[in-house]
Amino acid sequence: MLQQAPDEVQEIIEQGGVVAYPTEAVYGLGCDPDNDVAIGRLLALKQRPWQKGLILVASDYQQLLPYIDESKLTNEQLNKVFVKWPGPFTFIMPIKPGISNLLCGSFNSLAVRVSSHPTIQAICQLMGKPLVSTSANHAGDPPAMTSNEIIAKFDGEIDALIAGSLGAERKPSTIIDAISGEVLR
Repeated sequence: MLQQAPDEVQEIIEQGGVVAYPTEAVYGLGCDPDNDVAIGRLLALKQRPWQKGLILVASDYQQLLPYIDESKLTNEQLNKVFVKWPGPFTFIMPIKPGISNLLCGSFNSLAVRVSSHPTIQAICQLMGKPLVSTSANHAGDPPAMTSNEIIAKFDGEIDALIAGSLGAERKPSTIIDAISGEVLR
């Protein structure tokens, strides 16, 4: 499995591929959030129950608007989100009707993040939309921290490994409920 640049994997993602890429703290696995077949592949690969839901990462807030219902958030709640973005903070937000259950799981909300990581920024800008993001591991295993771990764990299971370095964070993103302000992780 060769490491590829973000612009080399755009077509793979758009055609339903599952890719590994560096994030702020660990390697992630991702796919097109509008492709249920790709999301199903990702969930099966991770051995993750669909009911748990997934995270979307974006290069800017506008990319998240087709998925979240910002009308259910006050200006004060949104401002508390915006001061943390871009960065390693994931917010739980209300979903728009019609969002795939594979994204939101058994919830009426969705975990979303505007990432400051240059690789995620590049992928999302090329695609013009967010990317599904979940840690690169099989359920119960620790997340991959190096490209060599990705190759060892997922060779033959994923469609591409995107080159790049991990960010400076030492733990996965903080998760905050945008409505209550409660820190969930």
